[in-house]
Amino acid sequence: MKVVILCGGMGARLREETEFRPKPMVEIGGKPILWHIMKHYAHFGFTDFVLCLGYKGAAIKEYFYHYILHTSDVTLKLGSEREMIFHENQEAENWTVTLADTGEHTLKGARIKRIERYIDTDSFMLTYGDGISDVDLKQLADFHHAHGKIGTVTGVEPRSSFGQIMQEEGKVLDFIEKPKIERSRVNGGFFVFNRKLFDYLSDKEDCDFEIGPLETLTKDGELMVHNHTGDWACMDTYRDVTHLNKLWDSGKAFWKVWS
Repeated sequence: MKVVILCGGMGARLREETEFRPKPMVEIGGKPILWHIMKHYAHFGFTDFVLCLGYKGAAIKEYFYHYILHTSDVTLKLGSEREMIFHENQEAENWTVTLADTGEHTLKGARIKRIERYIDTDSFMLTYGDGISDVDLKQLADFHHAHGKIGTVTGVEPRSSFGQIMQEEGKVLDFIEKPKIERSRVNGGFFVFNRKLFDYLSDKEDCDFEIGPLETLTKDGELMVHNHTGDWACMDTYRDVTHLNKLWDSGKAFWKVWS
């Protein structure tokens, strides 16, 4: 299955970073969060990607066009007989990446509809360009194919933006940064869809995804949830960027399922 990644939003709540680059290119541990998402999928054997570009999409095109240059050692011979020799990393990614312009102001539903021609299989995976998790994507795909409905969404337990105080008689016993909100699940992305999803979408710029198409799928009884009990995070604010970088730097990056 191909993996469609929504990379076109403006990331208005992260203007410190997105004023200069698209949100999926904001870095964790020196690599764009988009790279982390793709590494996650590739770990489970999903290496054929379709990126829905929009706001500052040229930056993502440039990144992948020069990907070998970014990720390899290079020997340059200067002078009249110029030569560039790439010393490729033996662990270099064996990915196929389609970079599709879907409009700068297009809503998510229309972005998905506009890449329909690149989906040549009966089903495909879909996710956002700012969410990371340790979800088992093979289990997710198997779950989707077993129930036979049009769509599957991964339900996750979000983390609070505020620290949780554990106390007893006024004395602080523990302080938990970004605790999980128990007994509450939200849309964590990491979808799987049959091609019939495209019948619910329009390529008109104002076609949204969660509002409208997913609601209609739900009413039609065609959307199932795959409950994920592990970790998940969305990079929505600069505080999130700082937190995720701290996890990476400390060796506690829960989404790093690859070796």
